[in-house]
Amino acid sequence: MLHKLLSGFCLASLAAGPLLSQQNNTFGTDFAVSSEDLPSTRGEYSPFVGQNFPNRVFWGDSHLHTSYSWDAGLVGGRLDPGDAYRFARGEEVTGSFGVRAQLVRPLDWLVVADHAESLGVAQMIERADPRLLATDVGRATYDLWKAGDAYGAFAEWGSNVIVGGDDPLNDPEIARTVWEEITAYAEQFNDPGAFTAFIGYEWTSAPGGNNLHRVIVYRNDASKADQLLPYGGTDSSDPEDLWTWMETYEAKTGGNLLAIPHNGNLSNGVMFAVETMSGEPIDADYAERRSRHEPLYEVTQMKGDGEAHPLLSPDDEFADYGTWDRGNWNGEAKSPEMLQTEYARSALKLGLQLEQKLGVNPFKFGMVGATDSHTGLSTTREDNYFGKVPFMEPSDDRFEAQIVPDPNDEGVGTYEFETLASGLQGVWARENSRTALFDAMQRKETYATTGSRITVRVFAGWDFEADEVLSANFAETGYARGVPMGGDMRAYSEGAAPRLMIRALRDPDGANLDRIQVVKGWLDAVGELQEFVIDVACSDVREIVDGRCDRPVGDTVDVPNATYTNNIGEALLMGYWEDPDFDPAERAFYYVRVLEIPTPRWTTYDAAFYGVDLPEGVPAVQQDRAYTSPIWYTPD
Repeated sequence: MLHKLLSGFCLASLAAGPLLSQQNNTFGTDFAVSSEDLPSTRGEYSPFVGQNFPNRVFWGDSHLHTSYSWDAGLVGGRLDPGDAYRFARGEEVTGSFGVRAQLVRPLDWLVVADHAESLGVAQMIERADPRLLATDVGRATYDLWKAGDAYGAFAEWGSNVIVGGDDPLNDPEIARTVWEEITAYAEQFNDPGAFTAFIGYEWTSAPGGNNLHRVIVYRNDASKADQLLPYGGTDSSDPEDLWTWMETYEAKTGGNLLAIPHNGNLSNGVMFAVETMSGEPIDADYAERRSRHEPLYEVTQMKGDGEAHPLLSPDDEFADYGTWDRGNWNGEAKSPEMLQTEYARSALKLGLQLEQKLGVNPFKFGMVGATDSHTGLSTTREDNYFGKVPFMEPSDDRFEAQIVPDPNDEGVGTYEFETLASGLQGVWARENSRTALFDAMQRKETYATTGSRITVRVFAGWDFEADEVLSANFAETGYARGVPMGGDMRAYSEGAAPRLMIRALRDPDGANLDRIQVVKGWLDAVGELQEFVIDVACSDVREIVDGRCDRPVGDTVDVPNATYTNNIGEALLMGYWEDPDFDPAERAFYYVRVLEIPTPRWTTYDAAFYGVDLPEGVPAVQQDRAYTSPIWYTPD
C-alpha cells in the first residue's frame, strides 16, 4: 500500500513538471521516469474539461436606489452608490438614521438604479451648486433643506418638478456631471470574478398615475454608458420612445441594454395592456420590440408581489402573497377588470394569445425579484429588513405612514407595514462578470425569490426519465437533451409530452422547503386561456393527491418570540413531472414555484424586537418562495 501511495505521488508530481530527479529525490531512491514510460494515450480524465454550461447561481438585486434618487436623498437618505456597493459586498454600513446594517452573506452583483429624473438633486443641494440655486425651484428647495425642513423640501421639489415637469436638472451640463459620478462608482466597485457592479438607472413613467417604470441595465462599462445621457420619464412617458432611445444607444455605442418593468399592480391595468399608449391595438412591430428590449419582468419586490392574484387564480391557494391591488400612484381606485393586465401569470397567458394573432409574443419574459429599496441597503431577509425608504429604517414606530397615498380618504392607500422584504434575483452563469450575467438575463436563465436564496433549477425535454433527476450529472443531462428556464421547446417528438426535471435546495441560512409546484398556462383549441398549478414534490413524506400535497407542511413559528425551527420540511426537494394533458397543437408555458415552510414576517420580528403590537391587516407568518422563468412550447 505504501508503495502504491508513493508511486502515485511521484507520477502526479512528474506530470506537473520535473519536481523529482535522481539528485533531489526526497525518498532517497535512485530513479528517473522518462516521457516514454508514460502511457501514450491518457484521454481527458477530468469530466469537467470543456464543460461550458452555466454551473453557478449568482445572487443580486437589479433595482436599488441611493441618495442620488430625489425620493431618497430629499427624505433623509444619506447613502451614496459607494455605500450601496460596499454593503452589497458584505461590509457593515451605517444607515441614514444611524442603525448599523450588514448582510448575512454578500451579494454577487448589484444594479444601482437611481431615477433618471432629477438625478442627484440632493447632492446638488448639499454642494449648493450655483446652477441649481439659479432656478426658482432649486433655490426654494435649498432654503427649506438648509432650514431643516426636509419634508418641505421634498414636497417643494416633488410638486413643482416631478408633478409639474419643470426640472432644472434636465440641463445636459448638470445631468452629465451627475451621470458620470454614477458610472464612476460602478467602475470603482466592479471586480470581475468577485463582485459585479452594473451601470443602470430607472426610467420613471407614470402617466395619469399609472406605474410604467422600467429599470435599464447596461452590459458594458462607462466608456459606452457615458456617451448618451439616460432617457427619463420627463423625455417621454411612452415605453416605445424608451425602446427607440435604447436602439439609438446600441447603434451609437455598440453596447447592449435591457429594460425591466416592475409593479404592474400599481398600473391600473396599463402595464400589460393590449393597446399602445396611443390607444391602437398592439401590432407585430410593437410585440417584437417589447420582447427584444424587455426580456425580464420584476415579479416581486417591496411594493407587492406580482406573480398571481387570487381573483385571477381562484384555485391557487398560494396566489394571495403580498397582494397590493387598491389603486395607482394618484390614489385612483382599481377595478377588477384591470387585474388581468397587471399580473405576471395572466400576462404570460395573454402573450400566448397575442402570439397566435401576431406571430410574436410581446409578453415573453423571464421572472426576477428585486428590492426597489430607496435606502441604499439591499436587504431582503425578514429578520434584517431596512425598509422601502430612509424613514422606514428600523425603529419602533415604522408601521404607520403610507407608501401609496390616499388623497381623498377612499381606502386606496397602502401602509409601511404592508411592504414586503422582497426580493432577490438568482442568475445561472459560469462567471461573475457583467457580460456573463447580462447574457444570462438576456436569455432568461434567471429567477425570482421573495428574499431567500433558494437554489432552483428546471429543465424541460421530450425524453427525460424519472430517475435522471437523481443523477449526479442532472444539469449536464438537462442541457444536452432539454432546455433550461427561459428556453423554448421545439422539435416536437410524435407521441411525446413535455417532461420536467426540477431540483430545489434551501437557503443555507434560511428555512426548509415545503413543496415544488409546476404552473402551466396554455391557449386551448377554442382560443380560451387556461392555467393550473400542480404539486410535484412534497416534503416530510407527504403524498400527492389530486395534484396537491395531502396535508399542509405544518407551522413551527413562535409568533411572540419571532422564531421558527427547521424540524419540518426538507433541505432538498427533487421533482419529475410529465404533462398528462399536453396537446401539441396548443401554445403553452411552464414555470416552477418553490415554497419554504412558514416563517415569521418582518413585522413579527419588529414586534418582538421593539415590544410593540403587531399591525392589523398583515399576517404574522409567511412563506417565502421562488418563481423560475418559464419554459415555452410553441407548435411548429
